[in-house]
Amino acid sequence: MATEEKLNNEEQILEEANVDHAEETPQQNETETTEQEETPEVEVDPLEAAQAEIAELKKQILYKVAEFDNYRKRVIKEKADLILNGGEKVITAILPVMDDMERALEQMKKADDVQAVVEGVELIQKKFMGILEKQGVKPIETKEADFDVEIHEAVAQFPAPTPEMKNKVVDCTLKGYKLNEKVIRHAQVVVGI
Repeated sequence: MATEEKLNNEEQILEEANVDHAEETPQQNETETTEQEETPEVEVDPLEAAQAEIAELKKQILYKVAEFDNYRKRVIKEKADLILNGGEKVITAILPVMDDMERALEQMKKADDVQAVVEGVELIQKKFMGILEKQGVKPIETKEADFDVEIHEAVAQFPAPTPEMKNKVVDCTLKGYKLNEKVIRHAQVVVGI
């Protein structure tokens, strides 16, 4: 019964619309009626449409949650690998220096010429510093530098030999180093007062 009433109401609305458009040209009226006939109105239950949309959104959310969980696990694994194997590059670069040190120790046991041994150790030290510099490590300059708490650690104070050396580094007891402009070890210095 309710559907018959709906149909009757729709027919009345269509008749009223046709009466309003009767003043228009016959061609326009014919075009509108053929368009209305070609597109039949399909009644869609709004509740069913909403439930279908909710189901689709739930499905999308589940996919996104699973995708994010996989991403999170992959990032955790990559970080763990980086922590475990991050030093591999540096260690590989240092191994030749270790080989040189072993050869130098063997030569020191047999050597009569101390100067040759000293030169060999200096070469190894230069090679080692070259490798560290390639990795971004640089020594902190301390010779007659102004005392700076950001890069220096004062281990003692000493009367300055000249007035110009006041609050300057008089001596360095332990070299400091930076890694890519970040201090990794402060230089231990004696400061002039």
